[in-house]
Amino acid sequence: MTEIDWARLRAAATDAMRHAYAPYSTFPVGAAALVDDGRVVVGCNVENAAYGVTLCAECGVVSSLHATGGGRLVALSCVDATGEPLMPCGRCRQLLWEHGGPDCLVEAKGRPLRMAELLPHAFGVEDLEAVTGETPVPVVPERLAAWRGRGTVFVHPDMSAGQQVWTAYWERSAGDDAGAETGVLEEAPSWDDPAEAITWGLARSPRVVVVDATGTIFWAGEGEPPLEIPVRWS
Repeated sequence: MTEIDWARLRAAATDAMRHAYAPYSTFPVGAAALVDDGRVVVGCNVENAAYGVTLCAECGVVSSLHATGGGRLVALSCVDATGEPLMPCGRCRQLLWEHGGPDCLVEAKGRPLRMAELLPHAFGVEDLEAVTGETPVPVVPERLAAWRGRGTVFVHPDMSAGQQVWTAYWERSAGDDAGAETGVLEEAPSWDDPAEAITWGLARSPRVVVVDATGTIFWAGEGEPPLEIPVRWS
């Protein structure tokens, strides 16, 4: 189990609290969380004259988590103006469940609490899967989150057990990063229906190209087909 340096997290949360924008409630809040790759992300509350759109400190933490590369939250410290532990509100408990799961720890007076204790009987992706029978959006691995929206996905037929199936791969494009090598970022599983392979691709990049069994190239990405691939897949 990862050793949690609660003093470090609380210090980071306290520092974030000092940057809070809370002119209406005068109740500044800061939060800091440990990510599963070891980095620490922080957030502070940001109020608004339209009170309902105020952002909690934990909202900032989750935004920072994904803006800096994604991952899963392991532990979080949330503090008030005095630097003492503060419990997340109900909305933020749902946010923490989504991005940290039942085992994410939250600092509390007495002892850290698991999210499963703070939000029993939580609603999560499993509830969606129980109705739809599948994950609604193809998951992009956290290690590749920074590449979402870049590169190109190529969808093509393949053979499995003597039957034609469809698969894909996500390729880093030349020019994405100065000096970066081109190459395959991720290989897809296989499906009977090419539409599922295209859906997998669109979750990764707006540039999706289909190459059929004859070698003909089609555009299946977002927007109008580029000049070099004028025919849209249908």
